[in-house]
Amino acid sequence: MTLRSSCTSMLLLPCLLLQAGFAASGHPAVKPELDLVEDEDQITHEMSLDDKHDPQAILNVFREDPEYELHEQQYKTIVKEILGEEDEAEGEGEEGSEEEDSEEEQDAAEQQQQDIQDATGTDVVNLRRTIYLTIMSSLDFEEAGHKLMKIQLAPGQESEIPIMIIECCSQEKTFVRYYALLGARFCLLRKEFQATFEDCFAKQYAIIHRLETNKLRNVAKLFAHLLSSDAISWGVLQCIRLTEDDTTSSSRIFIKYLFQELSEYLGLVKLNERLAEPSLQEYFTGIFPTDTTANMRFSINFFTSIGLGGITDRQRELYKQMPRIMAERKAAEEAARAAAGGNSSSSGGSSSSGTSSSSSSGSSSSDSSSSSG
Repeated sequence: MTLRSSCTSMLLLPCLLLQAGFAASGHPAVKPELDLVEDEDQITHEMSLDDKHDPQAILNVFREDPEYELHEQQYKTIVKEILGEEDEAEGEGEEGSEEEDSEEEQDAAEQQQQDIQDATGTDVVNLRRTIYLTIMSSLDFEEAGHKLMKIQLAPGQESEIPIMIIECCSQEKTFVRYYALLGARFCLLRKEFQATFEDCFAKQYAIIHRLETNKLRNVAKLFAHLLSSDAISWGVLQCIRLTEDDTTSSSRIFIKYLFQELSEYLGLVKLNERLAEPSLQEYFTGIFPTDTTANMRFSINFFTSIGLGGITDRQRELYKQMPRIMAERKAAEEAARAAAGGNSSSSGGSSSSGTSSSSSSGSSSSDSSSSSG
């Protein structure tokens, strides 16, 4: 079997290098700049593979040297004798100059970093791109949260992560629970993220009329998951006022998806218990208004039409008592008005009687004076 010419040349090349020697072939064993010890000062240790050697494994174990400084001085003395004091001085000078140069470069970089301030928002765009790629490239929400926490955020940029989570969730064709789990994890990690999500709820509801139905549904389900898991406070619902004049078609769709998703997560019984908690009633006055019968009727009809009439039982009882309450309120107002009118008339009568008595006394005194005259 014959070898090709290319294979033959490849095999001959190492043989030629061995014959010529590594130094002559341009591959020295030791580079000239690393060959610091003179030939006469070099000590060659020859060892045979057949002899038994002590591996000195104890050197791999750290032991504290009580005379470390003395031995260090001896080592430096040996180094000076072999390498020479000039070489050491040159090395120290080079190291000192390199340190000075590095310090000057670092100071210049810090000064430049302090002077330059990017007002174009490029850093925010780059940060959002990084957050987006991290979210999309992660396998699950735990991996995404771990990677996002490693991102270096400047002061004031903590809100970018919740904003990007909501934005990514709204862009999906259907609701993906991955974003809700990721948002809940960040709310439980730090209070700053929780406050940002609560602030985003009010902002999203204020501009809900600008969103498409698909985005609106995804955002509503995201916040429903955060509310059901107590990742954010139920106080965010105080920005909602469910009346015919204060809502639009988009806001009513948002409220519909929000409460339907809450009912799926918690169940109608637990949702009703949560809405009946005394400590949270101040947050639900807009969702379950009690100021007028028209607003009460609109709220009851809305929740009944979306299949959640069970959460309006207390409002229905109050609606039945509204005629009596309104009558009592009206009677109290009339009684107060009548009492105010009676007080004003009595004060007017007393003042007129005082005037008449003074006039009569004056006339009698004038009659007596004329008769005496």
